[in-house]
Parts: sequence; C-alpha cells; structure tokens
Amino acid sequence: MNLSIAIPAMVNNTAPPSQPNASTERPSTDSQDYWNETLKEFKAMAPAYDWSPEIQGIILSSLNYGSFLAPIPSGYVAGIFGAKYVVGAGLFISSFLTLFIPLAANAGVALLIVLRIVQGIAQVMVLTGQYSIWVKWAPPLERSQLTTIAGSGSMLGSFIVLLIGGLLCQTIGWPYVFYIFGGIGCACCLLWFPLIYDDPVNHPFISAGEKRYIVCSLAQQDCSPGWSLPIRAMIKSLPLWAILVSYFCEYWLFYTIMAYTPTYISSVLQANLRDSGILSALPFVVGCICIILGGLLADFLLSRKILRLITIRKLFTAIGVLLPSVILVSLPWVRSSHSMTMTFLVLSSAISSFCESGALVNFLDIAPRYTGFLKGLLQVFAHIAGAISPTAAGFFISQDSEFGWRNVFLLSAAVNISGLVFYLIFGRADVQDWAKEQIFTHL
Repeated sequence: MNLSIAIPAMVNNTAPPSQPNASTERPSTDSQDYWNETLKEFKAMAPAYDWSPEIQGIILSSLNYGSFLAPIPSGYVAGIFGAKYVVGAGLFISSFLTLFIPLAANAGVALLIVLRIVQGIAQVMVLTGQYSIWVKWAPPLERSQLTTIAGSGSMLGSFIVLLIGGLLCQTIGWPYVFYIFGGIGCACCLLWFPLIYDDPVNHPFISAGEKRYIVCSLAQQDCSPGWSLPIRAMIKSLPLWAILVSYFCEYWLFYTIMAYTPTYISSVLQANLRDSGILSALPFVVGCICIILGGLLADFLLSRKILRLITIRKLFTAIGVLLPSVILVSLPWVRSSHSMTMTFLVLSSAISSFCESGALVNFLDIAPRYTGFLKGLLQVFAHIAGAISPTAAGFFISQDSEFGWRNVFLLSAAVNISGLVFYLIFGRADVQDWAKEQIFTHL
C-alpha cells in the first residue's frame, strides 16, 4: 500500500502547493516561514518519474510476479517446522527492503521491479505462515472470528498507510512514506519473535484452563501435519478447486482495488495527495471493521446452529461477491458526484469483507491437517491474479482514461461472479476423505 499511495506523487507534481489561509487569519510568522522553507527543501528531494499507465501497472503488479513461487514451500515448511520464524523472517525482509524503494526507483524501473518481486516473496511468507499458527490456536467454533480479526490487520494497515501517506507525500515528500513505514515494520519484528509461539502447549503465559480448552477442542480433528501429501486426491477434489477458483477471482478484484483506489480518487475526483490519501483510507477502515463483524456473525450463526457451516460459507461468499460487483460496475455513472463515488467505494469494501468468513477461510474446514500447504497453494492462485489484474487495469486506463475505468470494473465483476458460480456449485465444508485418511498417495 506504500506504493499505491505514493505512485501518484512519484509520476507527477500535479499536487497544488499548500496555500494556508493565513492572509485573512493572521500574518505569517518567522517560524511558519522557516517551516514552509523546510518543507520545500524536503519536497525538492522527492523526484518525479515519467512512467506511463502501463509501466505503473507493471510496477504495481510486480509484487506478485514471483510470489506464486513461494506460497507452497513456505506454507509447507511452516506446517512442519513452525510458523514463528517463517513469518518473522518474511516480515523483516519485506520491511527492510521497503527502506530501499526510493533508491531503487532512482536507479531505474528494472531494479524497482526486481526489489518488489523479492519483497512480494517475503510477504508471502507472512501471509501463508500465519495460518499454520491458527490451525493450532483456533478452536473450531471460534475459527472464523479469530482468523478474521487477524486478517483485518491488513485492512487496518492499509487504512493507516493511506491516511498518513497522502499527508507525507504532500508535505515532506513521497520517499518518507517508505522510510517511516519500513522502519515501523522492522520495529514490529522486535515484538514478533519474543511474543509469538507456534502452539498453546509451549506458551509460558496463558492460563492452564485456556491451554486445556484449546487443546481439547482441537483434539477432535487431526491437525498434525505430515511429510506425505495426497497430491492425486487433491487434484481430483472439486471442493478444493472451488476454493482455488474463488481465491483467484476474489483476489483479482481485491488487488485491482488495492492498487488503484488512490489513483482513481486522484485522477477521477481530482483530489490532491493529502485528500486522496484520506478518501482512499475510508473504504479500508470500514472493511477492517466489517471483516471482524462478519467473523463474529458467522461464528454466532454456527454456534447457535441457525445455519449449517456450508450454508454460512456460501451465503457470505455470495453477499461478498454479488453486491460489490454491482456497486463497482455502477461507479463510472456516479463519477460526477464525489459523495456518491466515495459511498460506493466504502460500501463495496464493507460488503466484500464477508468473503473473509466465506470461501476464503473454507480451506480450514475441508483439510485442517494440511492448512500450511493449502494456504500456500491458495496464495499461488491469489498472486497470479495479483500479477495480472493491475497490469490489465493499467492497459485499459492507458487506452482510454474515461472508458478504461469502466472496462476495469466490468472485467473485475465478470471474473468475480464467475468464481462465485463455480464455488456455489462445488463448494463443501466437511473434512474431505483425503484429509483424514492415514494412507496417502505420496508425492
């Protein structure tokens, strides 16, 4: 998200200079003059690049170009050896490389793309490995809310970056977006390693009652990973394919929105960098809240036996796909109204968060013992979508700035709905035979 908010500032200097209304309020003081001069010096050090929309799309997509190589190995290794060090290493590498993005951009597009590819691989280690922790920590009846609360952190992080990043770009310059948030990421590693444990059995601080409750609730399902994988059975499993297709289709839309929301607001609504950041942040903070609420609602419906698990997964997925698709397709027709555009973007983000309690967490239901490997496999499909969708969006926008956005939203909606249809037909929520048998088809 650092690059998503910074790239409008990196490609041009169209943001109008700050014009405080001091002329009618009070005379400018020496300290104000000094501050304004300091800001000018900072901004003078922030270069702008002549990148076409196609190049911007490739740069935004490059985070996913190598990512599809890493999920399966990192998920598999995290499942066998523990996710603590896999996730921690990924967090540190990604954060450390963020500090060098301004330097790479100055050196050329090629180096920037290479750095982003390595950074994407490191981020996969974080995204994939964390689910190997949850399979040992999350009781079945609390699984949706715990995974969605943790997953909402990505939306909360996006909100903070967009909210503050636009202000940083307009005041002290876009490079400081990467310096500040890269530094925060490195600092988080100092908290991760001493506080995180792979399973409750080895945790020194939790109570004996909580430890006993978690262990007993998970004892009913076989979560122990094995070196052997039932590859042939997995390939033939339509419920698994339903989740894989859903991941590809839903992340197609997700990566498009994540990469291009600041650009859309900046170009279509003609907002400056600061306002663009604030407006872009709104859908993400609402999405963060709704992800948590969706998880709580899903577990409530399940624990009270109001709906079956598969019904919950399919219902939440249908809501999270259909309504946002309709809303986004309608966006080009309300672009003349800033308030309606922002309302549509916020509603789309809020409703699409229901998918986090639907198809996107369904793999925990059908094969808990292979959580690390399956999450890695699912991330492959998600990152393939992320490698294609922003590049395709950049191509459409470069062809025609007005109709390009309409085509981007239409294509995203079509991909998303096609994935929903496949999932509704073939999706299941019971543990599959190949995930509970003790005799496996070896690799």
